[in-house]
Amino acid sequence: MIVAPRAVDHLLIGGGLATAACAQTLREEGAPGSVLVVGRELDPPYHRPPLSKGYLQGREDRGSALVHPPEWWDEQAVELLTRTSVMKLDPAERMATLSNKEKVRFGTALIATGAIVRRLRAAGGDLDGIHYLRAFGNADAIRADAEQASRVVLIGGSYIGCEVAASLVAAFGCECTILMQEEITFERQFGREVGGFFARVLAEHGVKVHGCDELERFEGAEGRVGRVVTKGGLKLDCDCVVIGAGVMPDVMLARAAGLELGERGGVKCSSRLETSAAGIYAAGDMCEYASPLHGRHLRAEHWDVAKEHGRTAALNMMGRDMPHDALPYFFADLADWASMEYVGSGSGEPVIRGSLGGGEFTAFYLEEGKVTAALTVGRSEDLEHARRLIATGSTPDPGELADPEVALAPVL
Repeated sequence: MIVAPRAVDHLLIGGGLATAACAQTLREEGAPGSVLVVGRELDPPYHRPPLSKGYLQGREDRGSALVHPPEWWDEQAVELLTRTSVMKLDPAERMATLSNKEKVRFGTALIATGAIVRRLRAAGGDLDGIHYLRAFGNADAIRADAEQASRVVLIGGSYIGCEVAASLVAAFGCECTILMQEEITFERQFGREVGGFFARVLAEHGVKVHGCDELERFEGAEGRVGRVVTKGGLKLDCDCVVIGAGVMPDVMLARAAGLELGERGGVKCSSRLETSAAGIYAAGDMCEYASPLHGRHLRAEHWDVAKEHGRTAALNMMGRDMPHDALPYFFADLADWASMEYVGSGSGEPVIRGSLGGGEFTAFYLEEGKVTAALTVGRSEDLEHARRLIATGSTPDPGELADPEVALAPVL
């Protein structure tokens, strides 16, 4: 039986924070017409940071991670389809085909399909007890193993590896070992000096780190992992493994729809987050947009940009013609040992304000004299100053920037 397609005004593809924020903004701004959110996950849109922090540790439940309470969707007349995927998108015909065989004709659309974890290919990779972290179910499985485990190996020295190690030590008393390619944790993101601070925090709480090495194979007995063998010859006995090897933008639907992709692997968008197809926007991890603040295309990667992306996309779906000029931001916690906040996008040698040794500092990253990013630990008040420095393209004196006795406001 052939079912006639139904029509919606705004089709939001993806069950994460970007589509939830987009739907909320459409309603708050008075957008008329129907809104349909289609997401493949079992749960309504939720915040992912708790997966490696409070939820993994058992301190938070699923409900506290939801973007909107369950009743919000009906109250706002936003239709939410979970456990459903968009299998095909036809920009010219303005038609989407869903996994339930339904066809949906749309006026405007947002693609926010997020990212997929990068899986490592190694002998023994199919053994039980080897985990990746992306969704609630993954966190549940890791916690179940951690409650019985005494030794855990984390592969990857970035956010997932370091945060999960800290959570498992703090909540379950596990003996955690990190295996990573770089020498210093977070070295690729923040440089050796700042990365070294986090490495010392982990070491002070008993987390062992093996750098400049990588996975060779997994070994086990009776179908379950029991050892990680490295290319450098280390043999790390374990009860389970958590792999944090990064993510890749999920652009399968966008590529099949003929949307243009960018140099960093995401869907290429204008500063308004519009793709190469008029009226179709992108947001979140798979969006590569022309940043008016940075003068180049940026892809979200680790940033917590989905909410702001969703808001900008919604405004432009309503015809507001708004460039996305919000600065990228994210935060990370190593249990209650140390918390970081980061704003902007940049690299270069950091200018340190405060004390790395004392655990209260801000690292300002300068490129050609301009502040392009800042990371802070214990000095959250510096972030607003950093935002203004970045947004205005200021070129502060590095010596004054580093001197806690010199007020930041006059430096601006």
